[in-house]
Amino acid sequence: MHQSDYLLDVLVFLAAMIVVVPVFQRLKLSPILGYLAAGMLIGPYGFELIGDTKAAQTLASFGVVFLLFMIGLELSFRRLRTLGAKVFGLGSMQVIISGLVIAMVAYLLGLGIYSAVIIGCGLALSSTAFVLQLLDERGERATRFGLTTFSILLLQDLAVVPILIFVTLLGAPDTSLLETLGLVTLKGAAAVLAVIIFGRYLLRPLFQMIVKTRSPELFVSATLLTVLGMAWVMSLAGLSMELGALLAGLLLAETEYRHQIKADIKPFRGILLGLFFMTIGMAIDVRFIFENWINIALIVVALLLGKTIITSVVCKIVGTPFGTSLRTGLALSQGGEFGFVIFGAALTLGLLSQNVAQVLMAVIALSMIATPALFYIGKKLAVNIANRSGGEQNTSYPEVEDVQNHILIAGFGRVGQTIAKVLSDMGISYVALDLDQDRVRNCRKKELSVFYGDAGRIHVLEAAGAARAKAAIITIDDTDSASHAVKALRDNYSDLPIFVRARDRRHMQRLEKAGASAVVSEAAESSLQLGSIVLHSLDISTDEIASLIEEYREDDYSKLDEIIGKK
Repeated sequence: MHQSDYLLDVLVFLAAMIVVVPVFQRLKLSPILGYLAAGMLIGPYGFELIGDTKAAQTLASFGVVFLLFMIGLELSFRRLRTLGAKVFGLGSMQVIISGLVIAMVAYLLGLGIYSAVIIGCGLALSSTAFVLQLLDERGERATRFGLTTFSILLLQDLAVVPILIFVTLLGAPDTSLLETLGLVTLKGAAAVLAVIIFGRYLLRPLFQMIVKTRSPELFVSATLLTVLGMAWVMSLAGLSMELGALLAGLLLAETEYRHQIKADIKPFRGILLGLFFMTIGMAIDVRFIFENWINIALIVVALLLGKTIITSVVCKIVGTPFGTSLRTGLALSQGGEFGFVIFGAALTLGLLSQNVAQVLMAVIALSMIATPALFYIGKKLAVNIANRSGGEQNTSYPEVEDVQNHILIAGFGRVGQTIAKVLSDMGISYVALDLDQDRVRNCRKKELSVFYGDAGRIHVLEAAGAARAKAAIITIDDTDSASHAVKALRDNYSDLPIFVRARDRRHMQRLEKAGASAVVSEAAESSLQLGSIVLHSLDISTDEIASLIEEYREDDYSKLDEIIGKK
């Protein structure tokens, strides 16, 4: 193929992205659907504008590699441990039960055992990219619904790697199912152990050396070397490149460089992932879909309904409220982008026929299109259920009865809500109290764990599970109310750590006298943070700034009294 032909293909891909994807965003549809549509238009079943689809598919496969790397980078082993119960309990149940039910239905419809198992694995997964985008757009990542949904998606993402290994080994000739499972377990365990040992002892020193050069180009090169190097090593071992990328992300997430790495790698991931979805779109035969639209529509409806029921029941079994369970089921009922990866690999290995793969890819794409509507329906149903239960002003909170080791937040204004979001993102449960009825009502409609109640009264604190709480955070605006809340907690729960936001130095002293474990001065900390940013902009070293700020924090900001006077 001539070099100008390759260049023409690149230009066609870029032009299709620029023209088609913004149209879908304008219609408030996911960019993923835009990429799929662009691929369908330029591919062999569309206007046939691309000459060599194999070359594009090879490059596009790196999009999935970088997606798995970014997922690992978001997680870290520490966060996996924090979210352990929800991820490995709830998530595993959803994937296993959904996969078994779908596989059973596929087998009963006349497909072979291997094909049925692959279909069950692929359709059990939901769209991480799609669902997280919708959660972020609606500001619901920190809600109970958001945390539950994210936990299940997390397990699904982790399950992709063993599923891909499983599919690859199924494609090996003369290999039994039992042998396949054994090989997956042994190879997976050995590879994970080897890469973790390598990452623990070599990755941090490598990046420390690169950072000393102060070269952004070398930093990006080191990141790409790590991702692609681990992916290559895994492929040599007969495992998937995606496993290497995921482990690279998990290991780098443990370092202090994760935020810079995330920012540097994002453009590579975005472009290659877009290319990946375009190559999937190129493989979809629109004529075949129209010829079989009745069967495809029936499968889409069955998938959405079946996964909604299974996921809702599983969530309810582990103690999630009914409204949240139903909403989670609806949000995760679609097929996911990794279904495309799994079915594409199975098609290449001859484990699925061309027609079956076409139907499955069409089902995933159409179920994705339905997701925003399902989100809307789920929220409406959850709000109606919450309104009918109508218990926000009770001082008996049934939802809190089984909560253990949570954080108690008193005051749910902007500061309290920000803290709640941080805790939720780290998988730490919380129970919040507030006396603003409208705020409580609005937050509970969003399924935030907030209740109406006065944190200065002992029976309210008991109802909110203060005896089982790991710590308490007081963010109440009113100085007297904040002091009363601290005193009530300290008088009744002598060992409970109590962290408080203070308005000024005088308020700090009152709170410390009432029994606060640690107090942060709102005025002083704002000033120090702003000063720190200014010093950074003046190229003062990070160590010098940290030392200076720590100096001002010593002895309860006493040094600041010399400047601003004692309040």
